[in-house]
Amino acid sequence: MHIAMLSPIAWRTPPRHYGPWESVVSLLTEGLVARGVDITLFATKDSITKGRLQAVCKKGYEEDVHAEPKVVECLHISELFDRAGDFDIIHNHFDFLPLTYSGLVKTPVVTTIHGFSSPRILPVYEKYNGKVFYVAISEADKAAGLDYIRTIHHGIDLNEFTFNPEPQDDYLLFFGRIHSDKGAKEAIEIARRSKKRLIMAGIIQDEVYYKREVEPHLNGDGITYVGSVGPAKRDTLLRGAGALLHPINFNEPFGLSVTEAMACGTPVIAFNRGSMPELIRDGVNGYLVSTVEEAVHAVGRLGDINRANCRKFIEENFSVERMVTDYIKVYEEIIEKTKREERRPWGYYEVFIDDPDHKIKRIIVYPGKRLSLQRHRRRSEHWHVIYGEAVVTLDDREIILQAGDSIDIPQGAVHRMANRGKENMALVEVQRGDYFGEDDIERLEDDFGRN
Repeated sequence: MHIAMLSPIAWRTPPRHYGPWESVVSLLTEGLVARGVDITLFATKDSITKGRLQAVCKKGYEEDVHAEPKVVECLHISELFDRAGDFDIIHNHFDFLPLTYSGLVKTPVVTTIHGFSSPRILPVYEKYNGKVFYVAISEADKAAGLDYIRTIHHGIDLNEFTFNPEPQDDYLLFFGRIHSDKGAKEAIEIARRSKKRLIMAGIIQDEVYYKREVEPHLNGDGITYVGSVGPAKRDTLLRGAGALLHPINFNEPFGLSVTEAMACGTPVIAFNRGSMPELIRDGVNGYLVSTVEEAVHAVGRLGDINRANCRKFIEENFSVERMVTDYIKVYEEIIEKTKREERRPWGYYEVFIDDPDHKIKRIIVYPGKRLSLQRHRRRSEHWHVIYGEAVVTLDDREIILQAGDSIDIPQGAVHRMANRGKENMALVEVQRGDYFGEDDIERLEDDFGRN
């Protein structure tokens, strides 16, 4: 299968520091490529992937002061949908805007809903409900009235997180956006009342909130802010902490930092909201609390948590391998539900004219694929290459055709078309005769077992 993966473009895929959606897209993309799935990643030009990269903007608009976000978003999304016919499935991680393109293409669209930024965006999801496929990232984040093909929790790459059974430095950690939603103020209060040091890491998303609630407490109160950190520093901070504080003030759809901390063996103390009950088993890998006072009490009970259980829980439930397997099952189900006659293992075709005495098609052949070796009893064909390079077998000859070249396939001739290039190849086929049905194809040899 050939999947178009549409990543956000606020940040690079994968992100250098912050960018949770881009991080998930990267993990999924690379995991699928490792499993042999053909992926074209639509992301920023500086993105890193082992799949094919398709890009229109140099770097994420959060990292480019000259970029106009709405303009590059439109160019980015339209770049994919202009080529929608090249793919078996479009996997959208770009929120609601790409849904408005979905009715204009035949290619099925699956959207991972990474959360609802506001109830005001729901009308878009409701309009396309039943026309596209939705994946939820937690049971807690499902919207009433929407149909979901599956709930798939995010997975993480366990190789990026070092298990630490006994941290030497007994500090608490806040790891997330500096914003009231994430509870930075509450984390400071929990640490102070617990008489514990607190290290804070993450982007400052609300400057006023940071100036008012965080900055006055730095250094003098045992509170340290280290800024936004990359993967190596993230691992060091997570594995060294006695616990991750996650006192959220909103119904969080999923908490990547929660799973990442536990992968290091670090238990999590979180406010019991949103998806937290799906990630935390109270008393096993952390504590679910409702108030700052309860969180302070939980800090005193951290010795009851076996850090090995934290790691084991993530290995069994939140690995990237499990996430990739779940998405492959979704893709296979979607392909089965939306099976179209014009799709083939080697590519696809579109019929322009189908009259009694002639038929005209546009045929797309995927890179490295070829049609069966075949002949027809009741029709002849004329092939004209639009783009790419075609390798044509005609009886005992092999002929190379470039864009603009043509060839006639006489009635009864043994023939085959192959694409040995690295990009799609397109040709127009004109059939003449008195019958154009599929049962006039006599397959002599086929890569897909159809002869």
